[in-house]
Amino acid sequence: MSDKKNFGYLGNTFQIQLLNNIVTYKDFANSIIEVIDPHYFDNQYFRIICQMIREYYTKYDHTPTFDTLEQLTKSEISSPMAQKSILDTIEQVKNVADEGSVFVQEKSLKFCKQQELQKVMVKTQSIIDKGDFESYDKLEEMVRGALQVGEVDKGTADVFFNLDEVLNEDYRHPIPIGVPGIDNLLKGGLAKGEIGVILAPTGVGKSTFTTKIANHAFNLGYNVLQIFFEDNPKIIQRKHITLWTGIHPDDLTERREEVMEKVKQIQSTRKNKLIMKKLASDTVTMNQIKNQVRKMIAEGNKIDMIILDYIDCVVPDKNLGDEWKSEGSVMRGFEAMCHELDIAGWTATQGNRSSISSEVVTTDQMGGSIKKAQVGHVIITVAKSLQQKEMNLATIAITKSRIGKDGVIFENCKFDNGMLEIDTEQSVTFLGHEEQKEERNRNRIKELLERKKQKES
Repeated sequence: MSDKKNFGYLGNTFQIQLLNNIVTYKDFANSIIEVIDPHYFDNQYFRIICQMIREYYTKYDHTPTFDTLEQLTKSEISSPMAQKSILDTIEQVKNVADEGSVFVQEKSLKFCKQQELQKVMVKTQSIIDKGDFESYDKLEEMVRGALQVGEVDKGTADVFFNLDEVLNEDYRHPIPIGVPGIDNLLKGGLAKGEIGVILAPTGVGKSTFTTKIANHAFNLGYNVLQIFFEDNPKIIQRKHITLWTGIHPDDLTERREEVMEKVKQIQSTRKNKLIMKKLASDTVTMNQIKNQVRKMIAEGNKIDMIILDYIDCVVPDKNLGDEWKSEGSVMRGFEAMCHELDIAGWTATQGNRSSISSEVVTTDQMGGSIKKAQVGHVIITVAKSLQQKEMNLATIAITKSRIGKDGVIFENCKFDNGMLEIDTEQSVTFLGHEEQKEERNRNRIKELLERKKQKES
């Protein structure tokens, strides 16, 4: 094994992946470019490429593309033999597999941090040996600076920064949920780093809704992780099969051959993944979920969307002594995870008792802490009367949206739990719904009065 003074002990492929990540991932490049030394690589061509990247970054404040690296090599490397070797190496870096990128980034950044800290410790020890105790503040500042290496402030930016990207029409890159009326109001769906909440009473169809969202995202080519706590995995699988085949879950076994043929056709045309994961209810924290997701990403399973069915089954990482505060901290942990890992997140939550009999479920009917509602970018509610359940209908409302229009009700939508069909054809505002409710009440009173008159006569 090579000396751990460079990346050699981690192998050749690791170093190729590291160079690829510096070029490919902007945030990672910003965090490591100032502290990565070309001499940390044990191959002369890796060192030359690293040096070219660093010099280009210093001059233009961003990393070069692979095409630019090739042009720089052709213009700056005079030896034909060296030029060919570097171009071949760039081609390797360009085409290396993306699997394990999280591991590569964490390991290399930790290595660079340790190297910086080691340099600082040598300097501080020299000052201490001289007995210069008046320099304590300077020592503290040096150590703090070394510990903060690689920390990039993503939340602060000049208002004029990156205007071209800000003004792009697709600056959010949303992932549609597959219900056109709702997608239109959400300006295309939910984007990475945003979280949406499905709020409904028990037994209405939260799992139907979240499974439909997961299935639609997968069909569009996204990698989806669907986490659930209470359902049997086979039930979730059958829901997905119904969505792909249009065959009711009760008929899947009977039509096995037809089902297998259709599902295999779907499987053969997809390179992305839809991963199901069942976790224990009321024992798993958001931090544990985050660690599992990070491990999956490190193993090469890229995740674009995470479905958490549902948030009420996750316990807080710390006992805050207040159940409502704890519930709010769980939702904030979910939002922080989606933001950090650049994932779109959907979850579901139970409505309280009053939501069971409501014509329209509102945000204040969320079970437990209202703080859960404060965190979500989008809240969609689902209500079903007994008659609506019998007729496979529901009333869906967008009660909160930081993305587009909210306060919109889709009344008597098609909502078939068996076939997982959700179709929004009608919509009214909350005000319009109340006006219609009053009109229905007036008509009901007139009808009762007419019946009374008929009986009296």
